[in-house]
Amino acid sequence: MTAPHTNRWAQLLAGIACMVMISSLQHGWTLFVHPINTKYEWGRAAIQVSFTVFILSETWLVPFEGWFVDRFGPRPVALVGGVLVAIAWSLNSVADSLPLLYLGAALGGIGAGCVYGTCLGNAPKWFPDRRGLATGLTVAGYGIGSALTIIPMHHTIEQYGYEAAFLWFGLGQGILVCIAALALRKPEASTLAAMHERLPHAQHDHTPREVLRSPLFWVLFVMSLLVTSVGLIFTANLAGIARSFQVADVPVSVVGLTLPALTFALALDRVTNGIARPLCGWLSDYIGREYTMFFAFTMGAVSILAFARWGHDPVMFVLLASLVFFAWGEVASLFPATCTDYFGSGYATTNAGMLHTAKGFAAILVPLSDTLVRATGDWQMVFAIAVAANAVAAVLAIAVLRPMRVAWLRRE
Repeated sequence: MTAPHTNRWAQLLAGIACMVMISSLQHGWTLFVHPINTKYEWGRAAIQVSFTVFILSETWLVPFEGWFVDRFGPRPVALVGGVLVAIAWSLNSVADSLPLLYLGAALGGIGAGCVYGTCLGNAPKWFPDRRGLATGLTVAGYGIGSALTIIPMHHTIEQYGYEAAFLWFGLGQGILVCIAALALRKPEASTLAAMHERLPHAQHDHTPREVLRSPLFWVLFVMSLLVTSVGLIFTANLAGIARSFQVADVPVSVVGLTLPALTFALALDRVTNGIARPLCGWLSDYIGREYTMFFAFTMGAVSILAFARWGHDPVMFVLLASLVFFAWGEVASLFPATCTDYFGSGYATTNAGMLHTAKGFAAILVPLSDTLVRATGDWQMVFAIAVAANAVAAVLAIAVLRPMRVAWLRRE
């Protein structure tokens, strides 16, 4: 029987478990904005800066964290991440000023980045033959994991206050990350060498310096920036959009389950977002990364158009928001898998981490959406920009990225 530390499926499960435990740091944040503002009246825009700080610290440090993972293995970096996650939300539970809230967001972002970058880089190394599926399953934990906590977290906030939710869930998630991280390790260099030779991927490992000089990387970066900006704006502002549409607390019944529209949407969104990641990753293993990107980004543009038109209806708000998040979910699996295909697995964690920094730049745009809403009086201009961003990314995938990739691998 294969030992867990040498069994690639055991490694995949350990990475997924870590991702599940950090998912609420991003996807559960929207539940805390309103109660924090009710207590301190700092203003939504100022509080949402905390979300931006979290995303920036989560993403911009991943290349450096990835450097440690590529050289020393995934376990120590993931353990540090688990400790920081526990500290961050514990600090948020007592934060009585914006600087303290921002500090908690920064620590949480660093911790989440340690875990996210580690698991995201480790999966494609163990599965060069099923890279899209393995990456998709790993990031599905990050997308769908918060579906397990959204309802109990919302209940805790309502019954005991957001401070208790920060403390209890922060400590629990941090401890479980540390436990799962103990199983992580990187594959031996010789283990997968023969398999690499039979695959239509890069035949040698490109260093981060080489990757940064490649136009292929920067096309990927721009595409990631476009679609991730849209996803983060919806993630951070879904509660605000629901209140603007006056559907947040309206009961909605779907498949025999009745919940307030916002709570229902938040829970269902996590499920659809998570399902899209392994599904699109698996599909891309067969039809190609660029074709899958084109279909997904086109679906994103169409779903946002529909949401803008019919989202004022409570039932449609739940269903269409779920479709928007489904169309966005594939970003987390396709871009890391594509990056590793193009540039090799030797520096996969570092290279994928550099691409992941696009999420940090995208986070800067999140507070601007509130400014645009105040200037125009509604969310329609934000939705129009989101549709355009997805459409441009879809065209880039087919018209630019695919021809460049073919030429790149031919030179390989």
